[in-house]
Amino acid sequence: MVELTLFRSGNRLANPREQVTLLESDEQTSGFQSILARHGCGALQAREISILQVNVGKVCNQTCTHCHVDAGPDRRENMSVEVVDACLRLLQSANIATLDITGGAPEMNPQFRRLAASARALGCRVIDRCNLTILVAPGFTDLPEFLAEHQVEIVASLPCYLEANVDKQRGDRVFQRSLEALRRLNALGYGLPDSQLPLTLVYNPTGASLPPAQQRLEEDYRRELRSRYEIEFTRLFTITNMPISRFLADLLEGGKYESYMRKLVDAFNPATIDGLMCRSMLSVDWQGNLFDCDFNQMLDLRVASPRTTNILDLDEQSLNALRHRSIVTGKHCFGCTAGAGSSCSGSLQ
Repeated sequence: MVELTLFRSGNRLANPREQVTLLESDEQTSGFQSILARHGCGALQAREISILQVNVGKVCNQTCTHCHVDAGPDRRENMSVEVVDACLRLLQSANIATLDITGGAPEMNPQFRRLAASARALGCRVIDRCNLTILVAPGFTDLPEFLAEHQVEIVASLPCYLEANVDKQRGDRVFQRSLEALRRLNALGYGLPDSQLPLTLVYNPTGASLPPAQQRLEEDYRRELRSRYEIEFTRLFTITNMPISRFLADLLEGGKYESYMRKLVDAFNPATIDGLMCRSMLSVDWQGNLFDCDFNQMLDLRVASPRTTNILDLDEQSLNALRHRSIVTGKHCFGCTAGAGSSCSGSLQ
């Protein structure tokens, strides 16, 4: 086992490359590619680019214990006007159907509203991956109306319907502020039956375990949020915690890293391979660098491209190569293929 030095700003690992070294040096679990071969799956290849997921920065009003982005109020990374413009050009030139905006709290980037509104004007489906509390934070309280006006879909983190569990993972009073935000969204029509404003909630485990069955948990969420708080939502996604950044640091400190990795590997499900998000997504970081997914982005594992790995240098030939590229994988990929599978759109089965 490789020794890693942790430092205490958000309990994060010092370097993405050190995280990769740790994951790949774990001799107790087989490599992801070897497991694919064992199940006759073959190497992962991209099929298309139907989703452009743009991480506009690491600035956030929260510091969550499970955050794979290592976002927080102390971060300063923010996507520039130049990179935002390149993203908009790519959406138009490549006819990409969906823009998925994430962060940090993506709404804290000064370019967020222009990016979302411009993409909607191009006819794109636009998703805002929202932590909810930003919607009631000073200076951002008009965001719900902006999002509703432009028909931006909201995918919102709410790791439990119990206050104690949410606050343990996300910080003091996060649950109550999330409820306030949800009530405001419901008042605008988000999440209501037959509404054209989808409101998706996201569950991820509070510890080193796999998510329960998504449909059953959605029923629990709907019953409890409706009966306790009169809150409505459209659907629930369950997402597996990835052994990256703060969650990896937590696993190491608690002596649970090896058992968690073993749990992910033992739960490998070949039926999830066809639906993996990396096969239809291109991920962009705040500097314009290109990745197969947001998790690879946090580990600085850039796309396998013979021409360019930055959106600012894309041309038509580079784009064509990216559409059929080989996917860069590692042991963290077991998080997406364990059990019912996990993606930015919830479980895969």
